[in-house]
Amino acid sequence: MAIRFDQKCLYTKSHEWIRVDDEFGYIGVSDYAQSQLSDVVYVEVPEVGDSFSQGEVFGVIESVKAASELNLPVAGEVVEVNLDLEDTPELVNKDPYGDGWLVKIAIEDLGELDFLMDAKAYEALIKRAQKQA
Repeated sequence: MAIRFDQKCLYTKSHEWIRVDDEFGYIGVSDYAQSQLSDVVYVEVPEVGDSFSQGEVFGVIESVKAASELNLPVAGEVVEVNLDLEDTPELVNKDPYGDGWLVKIAIEDLGELDFLMDAKAYEALIKRAQKQA
């Protein structure tokens, strides 16, 4: 199955994405990340009001294969969490760029977005990784 890339998102090397909506950002894991994890069985996300620095661990995603830390693409304060993931964590597998989002943050510094990859650069990173595998 082909890996999907959302052109509206920016990506990290650790496979998180952010989709910016004014001063807010929705955060999730990429289609590539969820495909590598396999069946997601649990997602641990922070509480509304928690703040994190860019790159800081903000949660954990667990699958039948592994558990992985989640790193925040940019600094910010959590303003909403995807409560649907409590009962249906598999949304991350089914719709990683839609219903499988993890948290919504108030972005602290929009300038930090400049350090992230666009979809084309992220796709190139994944293709290089797949060739090396």
